[in-house]
Amino acid sequence: MLNNQSELPILRVKNLKKYFHVARGTLHAVDDISFDIKRGGTLGMVGESGCGKSTTGRLLVRLHESDGGSINYGGVEITKAPQKEMKTLRTKMQMIFQDPYSSINPHHTVASIIGEPLKIYKKVRNMQEYEEKVRSLMETVGLADRLYDAYPHELDGGRRQRIGIARALSLEPQFIVCDEPVSALDVSIQAQILNLLMDLQDSLNLTYLFITHDLSVVKHISDEIVVMYLGQIVEKANTDELFKHPIHPYSKALESAIPIPRLNARKERIILKSEVVSPIDPKPGCRFAPRCNYAVAACSESDPILREICPGRFVACHRAEMFV
Repeated sequence: MLNNQSELPILRVKNLKKYFHVARGTLHAVDDISFDIKRGGTLGMVGESGCGKSTTGRLLVRLHESDGGSINYGGVEITKAPQKEMKTLRTKMQMIFQDPYSSINPHHTVASIIGEPLKIYKKVRNMQEYEEKVRSLMETVGLADRLYDAYPHELDGGRRQRIGIARALSLEPQFIVCDEPVSALDVSIQAQILNLLMDLQDSLNLTYLFITHDLSVVKHISDEIVVMYLGQIVEKANTDELFKHPIHPYSKALESAIPIPRLNARKERIILKSEVVSPIDPKPGCRFAPRCNYAVAACSESDPILREICPGRFVACHRAEMFV
């Protein structure tokens, strides 16, 4: 979690955009979003599938090229950095992918998957140093030494994800995009991986963007949370404040879906009606309006602006004040 001694952002995103041209028009995957991530902290990014979370994560490490906006990492403008400079930056910025099997080469052993970045970036001088570094990384993420020569198909999902985490750590990064790293895992394994990520953050002073569709997961690891809906940020707040009192109607609906782990506990669910509007060539107005119980005519006429309605609380809603 965030170390209070360091409040400066390690990464600043301003007006970031990513559009994909499809047969029916232009899909607005990421549409003019801005946020900061503080050094040593975790920004949680939450929303339904298709809201642009993973695309945002890939833009930050430049696996996708942006169509507008700025991504500033440690004073370097990533969107304009030449490939040679990006290669150096990628030693500081890494990514853990959602599917721990499809993101690793099934024909390589555990050791070769973890150690490949060490060879590419010439971080070791000989095979002895290579083996020592790989075994050290395996120990760091909780992989038994006996799995050194094992193949991914011989392991369960939790161990495969530990391989992905070890590979991300191999170049000693400062910032890691965690793209739904536990969503493909069993619940018991999810807790283990979340605890591992938090322990690594404390010991290595890592900074995370933690992407998920599950608010109950993001609550335990994030210092701040941004809620996305169809390519846009609809709410941004401190984690405790967001869970104590969500303001945007969409955030309220997401929070109401979190189960209460107590026998006979009751909680009022907010059921979203109507269809999700298409992100292809969206019309003016709030994109959540067709599903919102509080929408008025103005909501379908102009785009709501993400604005600070109380200290540290940003909401994109024409009627936000009525929920404060």
